[in-house]
Amino acid sequence: MNFKKIFVPPLLVLPLILTGCGSSSSDTTDTTDATESTEESVADTNTDTSTDTSTDTTTDTGTDATTDSSVWIINSTDEVSENLYEGGTNQGSRVNVQSVETETVDDLEYTVVSATGIANYQVTLSQDEIDTLNARPKAATDFLSGATTAEADVAFEFGEDIGFNSNSDCETTGGAGYWPPGPVCPENLSRTGYFPNSPEPATDDVESGLGAMGYWVNGTSVYQWGDGQSYNNEGVWQTLAPVAEVYDVDVCGGHAANGDYHHHFSSDCLGKMVNDEGTDHSPIYGYAADGYAIYGPWYSNGVLAKSSWAVRDYDDASSTTGCGTAGVRDCVLVDEFDVAAGVVAAADGPTTSDEYRSLSGNTFIASTGFFYEDFYWDSALTKFAGEYLDQFNGHDSGDDLGYHYHVTVTQDDDGVQTPAFPYTIGPRFYGKLQDNSVASNDAAVGGAPDGGAPNDGELPDLPLCEADQAPEIGVCIPEIISNND
Repeated sequence: MNFKKIFVPPLLVLPLILTGCGSSSSDTTDTTDATESTEESVADTNTDTSTDTSTDTTTDTGTDATTDSSVWIINSTDEVSENLYEGGTNQGSRVNVQSVETETVDDLEYTVVSATGIANYQVTLSQDEIDTLNARPKAATDFLSGATTAEADVAFEFGEDIGFNSNSDCETTGGAGYWPPGPVCPENLSRTGYFPNSPEPATDDVESGLGAMGYWVNGTSVYQWGDGQSYNNEGVWQTLAPVAEVYDVDVCGGHAANGDYHHHFSSDCLGKMVNDEGTDHSPIYGYAADGYAIYGPWYSNGVLAKSSWAVRDYDDASSTTGCGTAGVRDCVLVDEFDVAAGVVAAADGPTTSDEYRSLSGNTFIASTGFFYEDFYWDSALTKFAGEYLDQFNGHDSGDDLGYHYHVTVTQDDDGVQTPAFPYTIGPRFYGKLQDNSVASNDAAVGGAPDGGAPNDGELPDLPLCEADQAPEIGVCIPEIISNND
């Protein structure tokens, strides 16, 4: 496999992640993105998730009608998972959303969503997708027998054993064999989320962070770009979960941290549940913690919503976004929301030709786009309006949907989609977070690893992993290997 460019690993793996439940990207217009410059799915069969999304929203307040339960995938039949169990029992966990109600708290009306966090995706892989799974760089150890046991054109359920060498904890929760080595398997968290029915734009910066930033419509968690890891644990050169964890997610592009199943980026399995075919504006995929809706990747028929975040140019020594020496990372932007503010010296990061070994022991070239600090918001792109989004990864495009976010992807001429930074919501929320929000403004990025950290969440001072030692949380941190050594 060729890892010479950072987006090669997602291009190799994400055709599987994004189309494993069937492709929804049959025809499209030219999706060349200007930022380069830079199933059985619904337990409640009475719930029509294909309804025109314009009927699920208000028209003039920027507030989506979260009280319309038709956007949520409600389990009205007490359907349970065939593969994931209640702790310590052989009883299947209930799936999807359990209830959607309206409640007033301190004079504010909320939609209250109760869910287990357990999905019920059904997946069918093509032979090409089977071949892609078996071509993983660590297939020999990622699978118990060196290859997946999934068969082409044979459906399997969420959490069903397809041959992965899963975390040993999965033996007690169920799900062994469905997830790659490393992540724990999902658990029934039986949580409740409050989403304001009249969300308000924030008047101060509201940072997104680690953990749940909202719920998808099936009750699983929305996470943003971060995986809690940074080069040498210094809090700078923070890795991107959709890139560094690309081999750590299941065939629907999700995995669990502390039992919480979540997606960091668009999932075609979820898209299939809401019948998103790319022939119109995408339907609602979920809600962010501030109460604003998150729509799928499509702005209109065959036109993708476009991120306005661009990558820095480290390879041109004279670039205003680089660090003065080609390929070197030793400076960060003063303000990633205002590139004109310039750069400031920072701890050395890997060069754009260095190799980076992830916590799961997979090796990547740390080319431009590998770290959060490699990106900046290009306000000139946002000014194009239309399908171009703002710094929060959303917009109010005058289409009677009010302000809303999009999940963002790019698509090549073959219809292969790749997640595009910042993937779900941006580094900041557009809206205000209420005190009872599912997210907290204190959830700073660069903290605990995605799977949880030892020492009460504090990252320890760990040595670099030896050349023959796999990175492991609490033991050693990934080694950076210079190609010039």
